[in-house]
Amino acid sequence: MGKLGETGLAATAGPARTLGMEGECRASQARSWGLPAGGAGGESPGGDAPLSGSISSSALLQAEVLDLDEDEDDLEVFSKDASLMDMNSFSPLMPTSPLSMINQVKFEDEPDLKDLFITVDEPESHVTTIETFITYRIITKTSRGEFDSSEFEVRRRYQDFLWLKEKLEEAHPTLVIPPLPEKFIVKGMVERFNDDFIETRRKALHRFLNRVADHPTLTFNEDFKIFLTAQAWEFSSHKKQGPGLLSRMGQSVRAVALSMRGVKSRPEEFMEMNNFIEIFSQKINLIDKISQRIYKEEREYLDEMKEYGPIHILWSASEEDLADTLKSVASCIDKCCKATEKWMSGFSEALLPVVHEYVLYSEMLMAVMKRRDQIQAELDSKVEALTSKKADTDLLTEEIGKLEDKVECANNALKADWERWKQNMQNDIKSAFTNMAEENILYYEQSLFRNQVSHSKPSLVAQCQWSCQSTEHH
Repeated sequence: MGKLGETGLAATAGPARTLGMEGECRASQARSWGLPAGGAGGESPGGDAPLSGSISSSALLQAEVLDLDEDEDDLEVFSKDASLMDMNSFSPLMPTSPLSMINQVKFEDEPDLKDLFITVDEPESHVTTIETFITYRIITKTSRGEFDSSEFEVRRRYQDFLWLKEKLEEAHPTLVIPPLPEKFIVKGMVERFNDDFIETRRKALHRFLNRVADHPTLTFNEDFKIFLTAQAWEFSSHKKQGPGLLSRMGQSVRAVALSMRGVKSRPEEFMEMNNFIEIFSQKINLIDKISQRIYKEEREYLDEMKEYGPIHILWSASEEDLADTLKSVASCIDKCCKATEKWMSGFSEALLPVVHEYVLYSEMLMAVMKRRDQIQAELDSKVEALTSKKADTDLLTEEIGKLEDKVECANNALKADWERWKQNMQNDIKSAFTNMAEENILYYEQSLFRNQVSHSKPSLVAQCQWSCQSTEHH
C-alpha cells in the first residue's frame, strides 16, 4: 500500500484492536494593457521552479506525496502576490480593480497576516411549494480596503456554493480550486436533512470558503467577494449576469471537442504531474475506503457492546452470589462504551474528513489537467491550420500568438499552485494521522489505568479480561 497506507492505517487503529510562472505572462499582461514588456516587473515565485514530482510509481508516492516522517525545511511561501494573479489574467471573466491589485502585492519583509475570517454556521431549513432546502449563515470579518465594511452576514444555499466554484474555475482554469462536498446524499445517510448530514456538509462548506480565503489568488476574486458580501436580491441579480445558455452550451461543446482531440505532445513535467495525480488518487481512495470500513465496524461493535450492560444488570438480579461482580462488569462495559464513543468521535472529526477531502482533491486535479490540455489542444489546432493554410494566415498568426501567451500563463499558474497544494497536502495528512495516533495513545493509557485500579478484584478482572478478549477477537 505504500508508506501512507502503512503508517496511516497504523495510526487509525480502532481502540478495540491494534491497527496500529512568469516573464512571458507578465509580458502578455503588459501587452494587453499597452505597457512595455518589463512593466510588470518581478519574478514568479514558482514559474520556473522544477517539479519535485517523480515519473515512477510507488517510489514517487512514498518519497514525495506520502513522506510524512520528514519535515520540509524549504517550504515556499505563497502570499498575496500579483504573480499568480497575472498567470491567469488571460481570462476575461476575472474583473480586476486597481485597489484589489494593490492588496495583492506582498513585499518580502512584510509579515504574513491573515485579514479575512469566514465562519459558516446556523443551518436553516426553508420549505416552499416547490422545494425544500437548507441555507447557511456566512459571517465575514475583514480589514481589507476593497470591502465596504469590516463585517458582513449573508445566507447562502448549496447551489450558491456550486455557482462560486464554477466562477472560480472559469476565471482560473489551471489553479487548484478547493473541492466542495458531494451534492448527493452521503452513502449510508437515510435522510437528506438528517442533522448529521447537515452538520457534515456545514463543516465541509466552512473548509471550502476558508481554503479559498487562504489562497493567494482566489481570495481576491471579485465573484468571491460578492458571494461573501451581497445581500440576497443583489446576489441573485449578479448570478443572472454572464454568458447566456446558448453561449455556455457552445463553450461546453467546444471543450468536449478539444478534449476528444487531445494534445499531440504534453510537456514532460506535466506528464510527471499527471502520473503523480493518478497514483495519489489510487492511494488516497484506498485509504478512504479502509478508514470508512474501520469506522463502520467500530460502530457495529459499539452498538453490540451497548447491549451487554443491561443484560448483565438483569443477570445480576437472578444471581445473588454474582450480583456485585455482574454489576461491576456492567459498569466496566459502560465505561468501555463511553471511551469507544469518544475515540470514534475523534476519528470522524480528525481523520475521515481530511482523507475524503483529498479524494475530492484528486478529482479536482484531474479536471485541472484536463483544462490545461484543452488550452494546449486549441493552440495545436491553430498551428495545424496555419501549417495546412486552411484559413487566413495573418489572422491565424495573431490568434496563435495570443494562444501561446495563454498556454504559457496556464502552465505557469499550474506549476506554482501545484507546489503550494503539495505542501498543504503533506501537512494536512501528516497532521491528521499524528492527531489520530495521539488519540489512540491516550485511549490505551486510560484503559491501562482502569485495569490497574481493578487489580484488587480478581473476579472482576477475569470478567474484564474476557470482555477485552472478545473485543480484540471482534
